[in-house]
Amino acid sequence: MQRGRRLAFDYGDVRIGVAACDPDAILASPVTTLKVGARDLNEQLQRLFDEYEPIAIYIGKPSNMDGSSGSAVQKANAFGELLATLSDTPIVFIDERMSTLSAAKNMRESGVSARDARSRIDQAAAVAILEFALSIEKNQ
Repeated sequence: MQRGRRLAFDYGDVRIGVAACDPDAILASPVTTLKVGARDLNEQLQRLFDEYEPIAIYIGKPSNMDGSSGSAVQKANAFGELLATLSDTPIVFIDERMSTLSAAKNMRESGVSARDARSRIDQAAAVAILEFALSIEKNQ
């Protein structure tokens, strides 16, 4: 497995959760939540790329439960196209059908209130996407 940091994004209608891993790809951690449509979104993304210098970028692909594509997949694809204009780093889409549900369940089980969870759920979903991507990488 190649050494280097990776970034993962959970793209939603309102927020974008961001997660990163350490250079040895052992631990995925939440980084931040960005606001969709923010005037400085491109600059925020560029700062993340400059700071983390990722060797791979993962974006959650929110397919429907039956595997079909809906409008959310089109939005994630458009976000991927935006990232491709900002970085030469390879971009990989990862199936994330259950990432947000899983993150919400884990937060509830750990005692995080619904109000507090709202601000962190997107980051937790990005962590789930990154953990799944890292497991795929390790098994290749």
